[in-house]
Amino acid sequence: MIETKNLKKIYTTEEVETTALNNVNLKVKEGEFIAIMGPSGCGKSTLLNILGLLDNPSEGEFFFNGEEVGGYSEKQRTNLRKSNIGFIFQSFNLIDELTVYENIELPLLYQKVSPAERKTKVKAVMEKLNILPRKNHFPQQLSGGQQQRVAVARAIVTKPKMILADEPTGNLDSENGDEVMDLLTQLHEEGTTIIMVTHSPSNAECAQRIINLFDGHIITENKKEEFHL
Repeated sequence: MIETKNLKKIYTTEEVETTALNNVNLKVKEGEFIAIMGPSGCGKSTLLNILGLLDNPSEGEFFFNGEEVGGYSEKQRTNLRKSNIGFIFQSFNLIDELTVYENIELPLLYQKVSPAERKTKVKAVMEKLNILPRKNHFPQQLSGGQQQRVAVARAIVTKPKMILADEPTGNLDSENGDEVMDLLTQLHEEGTTIIMVTHSPSNAECAQRIINLFDGHIITENKKEEFHL
């Protein structure tokens, strides 16, 4: 599903040139669950942003579903992203002025889904995540765990092929964090490709493969089990 070849990302200012990623070679198969680990500043979020088509690499090749997309324009990246990728962020990234229902509905509006179909899809995903009674609440009226469930619902309402999760339990207590990891495991079992950045060894244990980054390089890869298509 994803392949990078000698991927580099360099940030340049007037005085400093910083290499965030350096010759990253990575393959992710459809339906795989990958955890990316490493110390702060090692390039984890930069890699996730490129894999999520939020940014372009400086050098190297990036293939998504067999197509080289590393040099795509912002419009091309947006079109590919909104029909293929869902995002879950540590800080939830919900819109305070929108209700739970409206936050979850937003990706469907971008896809120009009809009102009747939007209503059906949003209701189904809220029921799946046990947040239907909260549909008219605003994010600030919810607990951290409830907000993250809304964020997960928003990420999966379009039934994307891939979920990118950036420290999805970082702002949660252990009970709510375990709940989010159970949801990600369930989505993986249903066939969704998941790439997760995490500092948590216990969260990483939910993945089939753990990739360790250091100074922009992949230094180790640990497979929990042999993965087959």
